[in-house]
Amino acid sequence: MRALTRIACLVPYVGALLASTAIPASADMSSAVRTTSQQAKGLQAPAEIIVDHWGIPHIYTENQHDAFFMQGYNAARDRLWQIDLWRKRGLGLLAKDFGPAYADQDRAARMFLYRGDMDKEWAAYGPKAKTYTEAFVEGVNAFVQQVRDGTRPAPVEFKIAGTQPDLWKPEDVVRIRSHGLTRNVASEVRRAQVACAAGLDADRLRTKFEPEWQTSVPAGLDPCSIPKDVLNDYELGTKDVSFAPQQKKASLDTHEDFLNEAMANIDRIGSNNWVVAGNRTATGRPILANDPHRAHGVPSLRYIVHLNAPGMSVIGAGEPALPGISIGHNGKIAFGLTIFGIDQEDLYVYELNPSNHNQYKFRDGWEDMKVVRETIEVKGEQPRNVELLFTRHGPVLLRDDAKQRAFAMRSVWFDPGTSAYFGSSDYMTAQNWNGFLEAMNRWGAPSENQVYADTDGNIGWVPGGLAPKRVSYDGLMPVPGDGRYEWEGFIPMSDLPKEYNPSQGFFATANQNNLPPDYPVNERRIGFDQWADPARFQRITEVLQAKPKFTLADAMDLQNDDTSMLGRRLIVLLKPLRSEDPKQRAALELLQNWDAKETADSAGAALFEVWTGKHLGRATVAATTPEAARAIIGNGSLSAIVDYLEKPDQALGADQSAARDKILLTSLSSAADEVGKLLGEDMAQWKWGNLHQAEFNHALKPLADKATQAQMTVGPLVMGGGNNVPHAAGYNTSTFKVTSGASFRMVLDVGNWDDSRAINTPGQSGNPYSPHYRDLAPLWATGDYVPLLYSREAVERAASERLRLTP
Repeated sequence: MRALTRIACLVPYVGALLASTAIPASADMSSAVRTTSQQAKGLQAPAEIIVDHWGIPHIYTENQHDAFFMQGYNAARDRLWQIDLWRKRGLGLLAKDFGPAYADQDRAARMFLYRGDMDKEWAAYGPKAKTYTEAFVEGVNAFVQQVRDGTRPAPVEFKIAGTQPDLWKPEDVVRIRSHGLTRNVASEVRRAQVACAAGLDADRLRTKFEPEWQTSVPAGLDPCSIPKDVLNDYELGTKDVSFAPQQKKASLDTHEDFLNEAMANIDRIGSNNWVVAGNRTATGRPILANDPHRAHGVPSLRYIVHLNAPGMSVIGAGEPALPGISIGHNGKIAFGLTIFGIDQEDLYVYELNPSNHNQYKFRDGWEDMKVVRETIEVKGEQPRNVELLFTRHGPVLLRDDAKQRAFAMRSVWFDPGTSAYFGSSDYMTAQNWNGFLEAMNRWGAPSENQVYADTDGNIGWVPGGLAPKRVSYDGLMPVPGDGRYEWEGFIPMSDLPKEYNPSQGFFATANQNNLPPDYPVNERRIGFDQWADPARFQRITEVLQAKPKFTLADAMDLQNDDTSMLGRRLIVLLKPLRSEDPKQRAALELLQNWDAKETADSAGAALFEVWTGKHLGRATVAATTPEAARAIIGNGSLSAIVDYLEKPDQALGADQSAARDKILLTSLSSAADEVGKLLGEDMAQWKWGNLHQAEFNHALKPLADKATQAQMTVGPLVMGGGNNVPHAAGYNTSTFKVTSGASFRMVLDVGNWDDSRAINTPGQSGNPYSPHYRDLAPLWATGDYVPLLYSREAVERAASERLRLTP
């Protein structure tokens, strides 16, 4: 549905809903509103939650402590299984509930916890972070205690799993790091594997360096010394919890799968955001839009909430286990984030002391590893005592006593202030650009692009994140841990680029390399191989430049835009080609005449995605890369592949154009054969949406009975989009099922807040039996939105549930 039509349809729909719950001035409430009252131990004063028709809770309290208490209480009320599992996974407490199959995951998770000074940790987030968190945890625990006491029923997931929720401590919220994103350690391992097999020159199609950069094997490193499974504990410590049968899990959890997935996620896991100044909008007010892209799940990764207390009114999306919001607005400013490609981690290689393998060489001597002994409780077994080893750089991922080597990871996770997204508790109450910058100067992880707008008409962009200062190396390969390759502190936030009221009247980011052309990358080595292809950014910019008076409807359309800039580039290469083979000619003509739009009903999109997702890259790698490295590189980076095909070199022989054209035609034929097997031989009947569908499956589904499994499942939903279009919808290349994309979208009318729109998917609630578990998914799939109401008056009119709580 087009956005102009969408708005027209939403208005009467919303109007009818609002009218049906209109509250006369003399009335206490609408009879259509379901109202309950109860006590919550820990509240300081009476409080109220109004849930609107779309499942968004609006929390009203008499003080800020109670606002965060109620946020925690409501998060537990709506998402208790999700946040309880998040905590148990992050702290390494799964085996206690789920048995010995999870003991190794627990051990690995504990390797990545923050173990530093907690006073420094709290101070890193700003003056109110600790008090906010203490109140939030009090609220979570108030609800958890009611469940444990039996005064409230446990959510169905606890009954299925045979467990109960745990009580929290405030430090639990911030010590967990392993749900964040810190960049390229998997790429470091892959690059070492390629260098070992065929030399670094063979790696050029696996990733693309941005800005331009020439790397080399660090002195003292043998690339062949990096074990294939060196990141097994890193994978275990950062993975989601799976309840699939063990024999199935074992086949999925290989190191190769993990490394391949990590590389694919450069384009799959990202976000779009942009901000447009009032002089370029139809209303004269700024518009801010954001759609963060992550792996899909149910319940949704993000949760929309509205917090109201004296001196504070903020609304938007955050992660349900964290206090505050990270994407949204208060009464003065709006903000939205995407990933900014700072490389925040490194793999270190150590020489061990032959006479003491708990010592490693550092500078001129042997340094002791720190040994941390922990006990893992295991359901049905005796507790397990484990030893965790740490070097000065971080946890030891692998110790090879036979070869007298060890491997450890350094990450910003082990520095204060890097609990993922928690820094938003600082900036969400800022009232102007300077206040926002002050808060962003404390931002740790993950590294982000923040776009900004305020009710005075100002717009801006500022990246944030701890950026390791690497002087003697570039972070693109593992390095010896003997003292030659140390972080020399962090690049000052003031040395990162930023924009305030840019002359073009807008600013956009889409995980692309957005360092200015003159940025001194040799002095400030931000990162080189973790930027997404610029295709999404190019399309967003093209649309913003073409519309002198941008509207909210335009913004919604752009978030759902299926135009492939990579498709356009490849069509240019295909246009001059001809074929005598009828089947090959039909496939060629289909793409030559394709409009480069990845809509669900497009035959061209089906062929293009199968071609570029599985065939084109592999054929290009096979034609240009030494055989020993081909399996490691696989399909390569589509961004690097397209660049190369536009400018082939001597690797394709004397007649480079002819060799390039052969790659295009033969790989296209292979793709057409595959689509024919999947969708039938009649190309006129092909539709991308018949392959590309979203289904949301609850993690506990394998343990549930068939009726409950059906209740837990949302979809399938036919989808357009792809990895490299604004309408991001990443997929598994084996099944073509959608696995990632924008679970949350937001379009803000800055200053006229009630006109703002948002969508979460598949719904706000984590309860499979709630209407808000799945109600937003059909709207999300068709590019529709619901109101993001801000004023108390509008919220009252849209109320569907009212919960009143007293101390």
